[in-house]
Amino acid sequence: MPRTFNTTGPNIEALHYTLPPLGRIPADVFDFVKAGNYFVLHAPRQSGKTTSMQAFARALRGTGQYAAVYATLEEARATVAIDPALRQVVDAISRASRAYLPPEEHAPKADEFVGEASMLSAFLTAWSRQVTRPLVLILDEIDALPAEPLMAVLGQLRAGYLTRGDTPFPHSVCLFGMRNIRDYKAASGGSPRIGTASPFNVSKRAITVAYFTAKEIGDLYGQHTAETGQRFTEAALDRVWQLSRGQPFLVNALADWVISRLHWTGPVDVAQIDAAKEQLILDRVTHIDSLAARLCEDRVRRVIEPMLAGDSGERDDSDFADVEYCRDLGLVATIDGNLAVANEIYREVIPRELAAHPQSKIHGLLPSWRRPDGSLDWPSLMAQFVEFWRENGEWMLKRAHWPEAAHQIVFMAFLQKVVNGGGSIDREYGLGRKRLDLLLCWSQGPAPQWIAIELKLWRQGKKDPLAEGLLQIDEYLQRMALGEGVLVIFDLRAEALPWGERGSKTAEVTASGRGVEVWRL
Repeated sequence: MPRTFNTTGPNIEALHYTLPPLGRIPADVFDFVKAGNYFVLHAPRQSGKTTSMQAFARALRGTGQYAAVYATLEEARATVAIDPALRQVVDAISRASRAYLPPEEHAPKADEFVGEASMLSAFLTAWSRQVTRPLVLILDEIDALPAEPLMAVLGQLRAGYLTRGDTPFPHSVCLFGMRNIRDYKAASGGSPRIGTASPFNVSKRAITVAYFTAKEIGDLYGQHTAETGQRFTEAALDRVWQLSRGQPFLVNALADWVISRLHWTGPVDVAQIDAAKEQLILDRVTHIDSLAARLCEDRVRRVIEPMLAGDSGERDDSDFADVEYCRDLGLVATIDGNLAVANEIYREVIPRELAAHPQSKIHGLLPSWRRPDGSLDWPSLMAQFVEFWRENGEWMLKRAHWPEAAHQIVFMAFLQKVVNGGGSIDREYGLGRKRLDLLLCWSQGPAPQWIAIELKLWRQGKKDPLAEGLLQIDEYLQRMALGEGVLVIFDLRAEALPWGERGSKTAEVTASGRGVEVWRL
């Protein structure tokens, strides 16, 4: 029976298509252990860190030099009180030692340390005194601990580290989870600033798990081809890379949906991958749902909102921690020199999620924008949006949770309501782009229709963005090989026209001779 693409939990090579997991972490982590360092590994959820670190522990044990134990602290995530939480932590490590080490190196049981002032420290000291080989701990889900237990664990690890020369203690410790070490201070109720004191400031270096490269995607999918004969076209592989940028869950989930849900048996091409992408978003699989939940956090809003709003990208030092937090979550990355949403699927999920509430307020779209032959009547559609904006725009902006990007969000909500009936929207945005580009694709008429739209904001004290917008949409139209497009300018100035008078339309021509329909809202 062929293996499957894994979308839940660590990989088991006998059951799942698997790339060499040690290839995903820096090779010098073995040097960290040899030198007796304490270090941090962080990566977004469902990115393969557990699979890689379990393999790392196996490799260490395989040398015969180390008593290496992998343990997850997830059971303590709901325990707020320090003593019960530490009891669960100690119990998890003790049980893990029985799974991975010979009997003579099994850790003491947690019951022996109940009532100790520093229970974890006392347990680790007793265990380290007992084993004859250097003890290496690899602790998963460390950042799942509530604030006070987390502070206690980090504090006791640090204290033990500092006295290792005099008192037995683990030779090396790797903490890993979703957060970088800088966020453990914030999780414990303190400042997130990197320069402030941290209860675990002995970390040699923070490392992360690498995503798949485009070649590795081909290698992973090639395992399926070798076992079943079903191949993925080169175009399909390119599309998976474009959609996922190598995020392991997404790479596996796209293929799994095509094979297990769509039950596709022929060669897998772009059409099947795109269908899988759309369904993953609509189904709100756990990974996508977790991503969407992060949008409620102010730290995430402060990073993503300027991208949607088309801000210039100027940031001060106070924004650094928020950006790094979003990097650690896997939400953003530096792509082509600019800070951007990490991959195309996330780039679509974020505005869709933000537009869901405004979209629910958009009722009664008249069918006049749909011609008898099924094609899209763009002028009629924009006329409906103008009417909707005049009546609802002001109050929707006042109630927006993301006020700086509210204009773009409402416009996308309107379009999404339309394309749900037979189209799609491609979105391009990122910090420093100074605009939001949309490509509305409509497939229900006699021939496919593509409408390129650029959204600009006219802010208080700034000049009319028309000239800049025409240059930008000209570049976008040339790249999309389209002869005409739409520029929408939202007027945020105090002297803007009254709401009931907005919605004028003019015709402009770009430097390359392309026609542009300009709407002022």
